[in-house]
Amino acid sequence: MIEFRRAGPADFVERLETVIDIYTAAMDPPVDQISGRKTIMRNHATYPFFQCYFAELRDSSPDPASAEPVTVGFAYGFRGVPGQWWHDVVLRGLADRLGEEAARAWMRRAFELAEVHVHPGYQGKGVGRAMIGALCAGRREYSAILSTHDRPTAARHLYASMGFADLLTRFVFPGGSDEYAIAGRPLPLT
Repeated sequence: MIEFRRAGPADFVERLETVIDIYTAAMDPPVDQISGRKTIMRNHATYPFFQCYFAELRDSSPDPASAEPVTVGFAYGFRGVPGQWWHDVVLRGLADRLGEEAARAWMRRAFELAEVHVHPGYQGKGVGRAMIGALCAGRREYSAILSTHDRPTAARHLYASMGFADLLTRFVFPGGSDEYAIAGRPLPLT
């Protein structure tokens, strides 16, 4: 049985090795990028209103209380504010393509859904959807914003099925070459 456990910044940082293991299994990044990703994730835990959920598989043995759960996924986000790299880059991109007013409407008080990853052996079972739902429940931000690779992926399909609409497509972050979609939806989730 998979259970979802909320975690704050300290618990998240304490479990960063597990987080990186799941991220690596799900994304298969180049080895030379893992250290930088770990630093970014540790820094994210310092952002305002940081919140994380872990998806944990509980042992179905006769005494499940004594068994350690196995973490099979994680998702986290925080309130985006000026001065944060992703927030500022996306705000400029939205302003360039949609205009200042629309960009500010989306980003003025946004929950930035920074990472959602499920171990490949548990993908397609509703784990990502459940973590996004838990993360967005009760948020006081006006919108939820995220970036995802701009190609037909399971993640892209999931976000669309949850009401996230493309705000930008074929967006390239400074210093990168991959194309991303920036997607958003008003909160609360329904």
